Parts: sequence; C-alpha cells; structure tokens
Amino acid sequence: MRKLMLLASVTLLALLPSLTAFAQDTKRVPALREQVYSQLARAQELADAGDVDAGLAALKNVESKLSSMNSYERAMLWNFYGYMYYGKDRIGEAITYFAKVVDEDPIPEALQQNTLFSLAQLSMGQGEYQHALTYLDRWQAIVGDENASKADVLRAQALYQKGDYQQALAPIKRAIAAAEAKGEVGDENWYVLQRALHYELEQPEQIAAILERMIKHFNKPEYWVQLAGVYGQLGQEKQQLAMLEAAYQQGFLEKGQDFQMLVQSYFFAGIPFKAGQVMEYALAQEILPADLRNLKLLAQSWIAARETDKAVDALERAAALSDDGELDAQRAQVLLNAERYSQAIVAAQQALKKGNLDKPGTMHLVIGMAELEQENYNPALQAFARAKAFEDARKAAAQWERFAASEKQQAERMKELVSS
Repeated sequence: MRKLMLLASVTLLALLPSLTAFAQDTKRVPALREQVYSQLARAQELADAGDVDAGLAALKNVESKLSSMNSYERAMLWNFYGYMYYGKDRIGEAITYFAKVVDEDPIPEALQQNTLFSLAQLSMGQGEYQHALTYLDRWQAIVGDENASKADVLRAQALYQKGDYQQALAPIKRAIAAAEAKGEVGDENWYVLQRALHYELEQPEQIAAILERMIKHFNKPEYWVQLAGVYGQLGQEKQQLAMLEAAYQQGFLEKGQDFQMLVQSYFFAGIPFKAGQVMEYALAQEILPADLRNLKLLAQSWIAARETDKAVDALERAAALSDDGELDAQRAQVLLNAERYSQAIVAAQQALKKGNLDKPGTMHLVIGMAELEQENYNPALQAFARAKAFEDARKAAAQWERFAASEKQQAERMKELVSS
C-alpha cells in the first residue's frame, strides 16, 4: 500500500493506538465502544496486510450498523474509509470521507484538528485551492492564532495558486520570520515562493532583498545570476557587475546568456579588456556560439581596449558572416588608426567590393589617407577624387585632396633640389 506522506496522514497510520487519547482530549465526547473498536482494528489489519479491498468490505459491515453508532464512532469509521481510499490513491473519495469526519459532532478536538489539516493538504494536491483555504480557516478557528504558523506556508501556497499574490505575502513572510527568529533557516521553497510573489507583483526591490537572503542561506549559482539581473532592472549597474564578477570567479556562470550579461556589464562599465577576455573564453569553450552578434561584441570590446590585433581578428571573423562590407570598413578604420596602412587599404577595398555600405565615400578617404601616409601621392589623389563623388565624404575629400596636392608639390620640389 502507498505510504501516507502528508503531515496529517501520520495521524492516520497511528490511529488505533491513540483512540483512547482522542476520547480523553475533549469533554462530552461519547466513548468508542469495544465492539466498534475491534471491527475497525480488524479492517486496518487487513489493509495493512495489503488487502485493501478486504479492509473496505470490513468497513462496509461496520457501516451497516450506522444507526446504532454515536458521533465519535461514525467519525472513526469515516476516518478509516478516508485512510484506505488514500492508500488506493483515490484521493477524491478520501477527501469525501475525511470531510464526513469533521461534520460529525461532537468528536475529539485532536481528531478534528488533524483531519481538517489533512483535508487542507489533500485539497491543495487536487488543485482545490479555495477548499484548502476554507479547511485552514476552520482549523485555525480551533487552534487559534498562536499556532497559525503551522499553516502559513500551506495558506500562502493556496493563495498563490489562486492568484491572490498580495494576500499570500503575509503568511509566507511570517513562516520565514518565525524560522529565522529561532536562528534557523526556513525551507528553501518558502523563499522561492516569496520571490515568486514579488515577481508577480512586479516588485524588483523586494525581489532583490529576498534573493540576497537566498544567496546567504543556500548559495546556489542561479540565485547569483538572478540577483544580477534584478540589479540591472533597477539600474544598479555597479552592483550587477559585482554580482556577476563574483559569480564568474566562483564558477557559477553556466549559461551563455549569463556570460553575455557579464561581457556587456564589463563593456558598459568601461572595462572593455575584461569584456574581451570573458567573451573569448565563452567562445573558445563553446558556451556562446561564434555568431555575428557575439563576434561583433568581441570586436567592439577589443577596439575599445585598443587591442588592435585582437580587434582586427574578431572583425575579420565577423565580416565572414556578414552580408555587407560594414565590418571590413570598421577593420580598415582600426588598421588606419594603428598606422598599418597597407592592411588598411586592403580592408577598405574588401569593404567596397562587398558593398552595401552606409558611407562608401569614407572607404575611399581611408584608402587616400593610407596612400598619402606612404607618400604614394598619385594613388592618394585618385582615391580622394573618387571620395568626392559621395555626399558623405565630399567636403573632407576636397580638403584632403588639396593637402595631398600640396604635399606632392613639396615632395617634387625637394626632389628637384636634391637632383640639382
């Protein structure tokens, strides 16, 4: 037979030995007579031996004498029915019979309390959340507010499932506070539930606060990453970066999106070298795909960090995946700034060949400037002349053309002076 896992079900398993105690805990409760007791005990023996159907048949025999039974005896009969149907995994029927237990009056208070709590738990398992709350209210009316913390988690869960998020906060907070007041830590799922409630209520500050406690108590990788994400939502970029960096150092970052968030945090915090390092690691370990988006972010990081070789390599890899020449154009600019003129010319020519550039005239300017720096005046002048054909570069091209022409004339005069 299936073992009973709910809290109140333990009472069912230990039922027969405690019958006398039940009878004594409330005044004016009629006695459980020996004849009924023995028949119920026989039914339980059959069920515990694995023959639940025989146990149910024995209970049917007891039920045939229902008119002669008192309220306590009837309650115990319904309790045994509920116990056996629960054992057969027929929860709906178990609930029906346990409900009949608490409808009997008078019965021992302990039996009433235990059964009401079992009904609340079973109703939760069946998705009958309002019924669970009703049974909890009836239970609390008996035990009083002092013992309400026993039901706080169950009440919060039921309210959460009903969508009553604001009402669910108070009981789960009480449960956690009660545990922490004793120097203990509540069950992890309690904190998860409180976090979920704040999420549903769109309360990022409170989400951050509960996640901070979850990290302290349970130190799970996902909580570090979640807290970093919440800090980002709150605009607390420094805290976000600190959290992500600490998680990375502890080996807590596992998903590609976590690494991407760290890279972006480093980049926007003005630490591009670390952004590049982390992105390169993530790509090398295949944590992130070497796609166009990630390679562009890698290139931007190395450009900002003034790591020319790494930037050029990343731009070249990214350009191979692009349908336009923009990344080759960016590579040409990086190479020009690094005074690698021959390579800048090649990259600019590749950008123009691939086409679909936002500012094609700029590439002719790059070629002209690179040629000019190498004192190749005629190719430079030709490039500036081509650049003048584009609106985006016309003004700058004219200025560079005049400068190049002047430099050419000066070079020619110097050559004539030397030769004479």
